[in-house]
Amino acid sequence: MKIATVVGARPNFVKLAPVSRQLRRGFDEIIVHTGQHYDYLMDKVFFDDLGIPAPDYHLGAGSGPHGRQTGEMLSRIEEILLKERPDLVLVFGDTNSTLAGALAASKLHIPLAHVEAGLRSFDRRMPEEINRILTDHCSDLLLCPTKTAVENLRREGLAEGVFLTGDVMVDAQRDCLRIAEQRSSALSDRGLEPGGYALATVHRAANTDDPARLKGIAGALEEIGDVVFPCHPRTEKYLRQLGIWDRLSRRVKIIEPVGYLDMLMLERHARLILTDSGGVQKEAYLLGVPCITLRDETEWVETVEDGWNVLAGADEGRIVELSRTFRPTGAKRDVFGRGDASLKTAQRIAELLEAPGRRP
Repeated sequence: MKIATVVGARPNFVKLAPVSRQLRRGFDEIIVHTGQHYDYLMDKVFFDDLGIPAPDYHLGAGSGPHGRQTGEMLSRIEEILLKERPDLVLVFGDTNSTLAGALAASKLHIPLAHVEAGLRSFDRRMPEEINRILTDHCSDLLLCPTKTAVENLRREGLAEGVFLTGDVMVDAQRDCLRIAEQRSSALSDRGLEPGGYALATVHRAANTDDPARLKGIAGALEEIGDVVFPCHPRTEKYLRQLGIWDRLSRRVKIIEPVGYLDMLMLERHARLILTDSGGVQKEAYLLGVPCITLRDETEWVETVEDGWNVLAGADEGRIVELSRTFRPTGAKRDVFGRGDASLKTAQRIAELLEAPGRRP
């Protein structure tokens, strides 16, 4: 049987790596890469680092307004599905690539599985929130990383096909940490000492496209001072437009985006992480590094409930104060599973496809 996996951005690649290894033990898998991230460092390096097979299709979608980008990907994915006729389409997370793959599968009546189903920030201004909700309501198989995600789906009337698998990023991080410790020179190349810096990432449109929020975050990073900042191309563009790039770069160690292995090492040895990324919040929790989230809400509520993550929004004063005072207050739990989520994912897909009377 054939699985068509649709990916297009860094979070998708990280989740794909352990799942693809499990799927290929029993299925033919084709990988459709939409090209939602088109820069080499934001794209191909993750396939190399994570050992993911080269995509069978690369659509080269690139960036653009959400509607146009999603529509172009939907049209191209539909063509591939009609050609390949897979038994199931697999999507990950909450990107525009996720939604495009989900809509294409749903309209062609191909069974759809969603890894990382059930996450909710309850902020519908976020494009990711809309993508999650629509993808979940298109899916036949909803593979949830946490009990909270299962409960979110239940409240929306989704119970059939819902399974708690744990989080596949636990699997990916476990596998990649061993490799990163041997291969990565992320700290030595940049003259960094373990525990001697804070690590920041900023990429969400709600922050980069809002001048007041971006100025608040940049001002806080400048005030904190000992910050390493792998800067997303989108963020750099807006920092330059606002005229604060040069000033910020004198106080903050701005570096180019890095691959997953280097990023893991930078995260692991940071004294503090400041981010608006959902994935980085979770990675910080798993690595035991305090995290300040540069958003007003989070889908990873467990990290906040356990006292390892705190929401700061884009308020400069609050971010600076938390950078000086925030300390984890609770013990970490196995809320994201124990590293077997990719195996459970493959098992649930096999059960769905082998079930009597499944959709053709």
